[in-house]
Amino acid sequence: MSTDATDLLSFIDASPSPYHCVEEVARRLDAAEFTPADWTGEFEPSGAGYVIVGGTLIAWISPSGGPGSPLRLIGAHTDSPNLRIKPRPDHEAAGFRQLLVEPYGGLLQNSWLDRDLGLSGRVIVRSEGSRGESRLFRDDRPLLRIPQLAIHLDRDVNTVGLKLNPAVHLTPVWGLGDERGVGFTQWLAARVDARAADVLGWDVMCHDTLRGGFLGDDNELISSARLDNQVSCHAAVRALIATRSTRSTMGHGVVIALFDHEEVGSETSSGAAGAVLSQALTRLNASWGGTESDLATSLAGSMFLSADMAHGTHPNYPDRHDVGHGIRLGAGPVVKINVNQRYATDGHSAAAFRIAAERVDVGTQTYSHRNDLPCGSTIGPISAARLGVPTVDVGAAQLSMHSIRELMATTDVELLIASFTSWCTIAE
Repeated sequence: MSTDATDLLSFIDASPSPYHCVEEVARRLDAAEFTPADWTGEFEPSGAGYVIVGGTLIAWISPSGGPGSPLRLIGAHTDSPNLRIKPRPDHEAAGFRQLLVEPYGGLLQNSWLDRDLGLSGRVIVRSEGSRGESRLFRDDRPLLRIPQLAIHLDRDVNTVGLKLNPAVHLTPVWGLGDERGVGFTQWLAARVDARAADVLGWDVMCHDTLRGGFLGDDNELISSARLDNQVSCHAAVRALIATRSTRSTMGHGVVIALFDHEEVGSETSSGAAGAVLSQALTRLNASWGGTESDLATSLAGSMFLSADMAHGTHPNYPDRHDVGHGIRLGAGPVVKINVNQRYATDGHSAAAFRIAAERVDVGTQTYSHRNDLPCGSTIGPISAARLGVPTVDVGAAQLSMHSIRELMATTDVELLIASFTSWCTIAE
């Protein structure tokens, strides 16, 4: 069984929310002797370090070639579609206690029905600081469930289809409506060792309590929550750590940016459409002794890999895929191309990634969306526009994208890590 795939499952299990994801990345970087920097104070980055901004993490290895040296960058995102707890969530109906939720991102709503759900995220509690203190929490017990309507009360569900109103039909139950229950704020305060009166806010979300695992007679597949896009985060971190030992011979620097909020458009202070990465690069360049001109020179020679999962060809719906661009699970990383710039790949950036993959004997595939279906997008076009850096969109193939549980090939984990590591270690 692949140790890389087993490590991925451990990574995902540690990361039920974006905040836990960056905490797990930081734990791994600490173990590899990367040094955290203070984003809001004296920013004094080390040669190999990282910074956390909410659910976003940026990590780097400084260029041994000095200011103006090119960078190899990898961007991914820490968030996944889910259900998030509303500010005033307590609700009762038909003798049940419920929590009001709001869908986050483009989730497959039906996949959240009849699943045992836990809760995780961050809670902001009163402190001496002006912003309050952020405390992470997770509760993996089966706390919530969204029961589907019985077929006897919805006779057309198998012929007409399931239709869900997110304001009505996605409200989970978490107990019976009687004096035994406590309000959500009081319950949450107990999870983070605080008084209910000191809870000032939260970013709390539901997650599947069933851990990820291997599927199939020969463990050829991985079934797990949040493959999109924690697979890419995991591969980027593994590549960065592996690259550190070759720093002195590279000349160029390496940066990974794991952004929050991609699933809702990235237009946030810690999203890819915000200024967090450009600010980090500016501050890093200054700490390396570089001028504004040096940063421009560095970016002019740099390349960005936008890492996000890709659509594998579905065996039950092959007609939804472009006839000339079938994608197989287990056949290696997928280079994604869209001439209308939903993906940022061009000929040169595609060639650069394929060369990096070939160097470690990893084959690649090419994805193009059907012309008559709207195409999704990634942080690739956003990052290319913000930085002015040639960008390639790449991902591992999967099925059930945006479901509560997704599917990918076990072998693709190792292939993605190998190709990303090669991308980090070579530059023009």
